[in-house]
Amino acid sequence: MKKTALVSGITGQDGSYLAELLIEKGYIVHGIIRRSSSFNTFRIDHLYKDKDILNENLFLHYGDLNDSSNLNRMVEKVQPKEIYNLGAQSHVQVSFEVPEYTAEVDAIGTLRFLDAIKDTGLKTKFYQASTSELYGKVKEIPQNEDTPFHPRSPYAAAKLYAYWIVKNYREAYNLFASNGILFNHESERRGKTFVTRKISVGVSKIVLGIEKNISLGNLDAKRDWGYAPEFVEGMWRILQTSDPADFVLATGETHTVREFVEKAFNVLGEEIIWSGEGVSEIGVLKRTGQQVVNVNERYFRPTEVDLLIGDYTKAKQTLGWEPKTKFEDLVSIMVMSDFKKIKQRNNL
Repeated sequence: MKKTALVSGITGQDGSYLAELLIEKGYIVHGIIRRSSSFNTFRIDHLYKDKDILNENLFLHYGDLNDSSNLNRMVEKVQPKEIYNLGAQSHVQVSFEVPEYTAEVDAIGTLRFLDAIKDTGLKTKFYQASTSELYGKVKEIPQNEDTPFHPRSPYAAAKLYAYWIVKNYREAYNLFASNGILFNHESERRGKTFVTRKISVGVSKIVLGIEKNISLGNLDAKRDWGYAPEFVEGMWRILQTSDPADFVLATGETHTVREFVEKAFNVLGEEIIWSGEGVSEIGVLKRTGQQVVNVNERYFRPTEVDLLIGDYTKAKQTLGWEPKTKFEDLVSIMVMSDFKKIKQRNNL
């Protein structure tokens, strides 16, 4: 008999890769999508047999993490063996602009899901998408499951509540509820407002002559960047354990935004030279002298997270999980995907 999984945030980067993985493993997947004026399912359209007809392994339901009764009905109707809560307001910068909404969805939304499981008495396994942003102003390097948290944004603070309420319900009500503390993971499906995708799209348009430059924020910010499809496999492995627990998924390497920009241009045969400091820093193409990168204060966070690098030892030892895609390969995957799509779209 096929396992049934319920996935919130199924139309996002991680949700789409997770849906693929689960269907490949023989699951029946039920996805939660928010009702809006547009049907935003482009990341999972390829999973349909026909654009208007879902296949027998994938079903979509309108729902919202702000609606407790909806989540209760969903859990009772679907009776999932596994629940993956990936739904969130996931943009850190945006969370400073809509902090209350971020808290409602990312923090209280998780509580609503856990209450739905508790109230219905369903025996299921619950995965909560946690984040390396919990560490914020880091207390130690690298960061693991025991590193103290110091969130530096409304997004991180909301996710911290979600992290602790998962642990609390696990201990108080004996729920199988686990946190995956995932460090940055990117792909060609990443939203275009996130810095890595902003770079891969911007660099492609510059090299193709469509745009002249891109504006970025803190070029010195260091992140632990992995490849999203590998990280969603880690999510699945977390729910295959016999006992619930919390796991860091990371690559153990850190690179600056500046390095990402340099590698992105290198992929397309260009080299970038930097000059100036702080908000006056610019990047120019070595070949032509064209200014292609500038720094804009509007993209700086009110409270910056300077360095994130994860220790995934526990995941390796317990789950048999480890990252495979190197930083340079990740950048190449993203840039080449955008370059080809933009070139084709503009008949270049």
